[in-house]
Amino acid sequence: MEFIEVHLSRKTADGFVIPLGPANLVAVKTDVGMVGCGAFDVAALDSFSYPAAKVRPAFGPSIADTDDILKGIIKEANRSAMGRGIKTGMTGKEALELL
Repeated sequence: MEFIEVHLSRKTADGFVIPLGPANLVAVKTDVGMVGCGAFDVAALDSFSYPAAKVRPAFGPSIADTDDILKGIIKEANRSAMGRGIKTGMTGKEALELL
């Protein structure tokens, strides 16, 4: 597992990359919520009132690292995340700035 500090405008978030053979499990979490790759079940996290969203790649076939999370496009957000202003179509970085 790789840990990366991700610097946002008002805080630092924690980035994680977990190699799973042909793919990586990638997420960036703040003190409030998280944005991750398509493998995350953001609806399940909503049952804990945890704001979460997942991105699709902006470029390339998949999310490989935290830079891809920041540049990725939000494809799904749970109710808790939407309550914080996160919408489909924004970038992962824009979403993280709201968390």
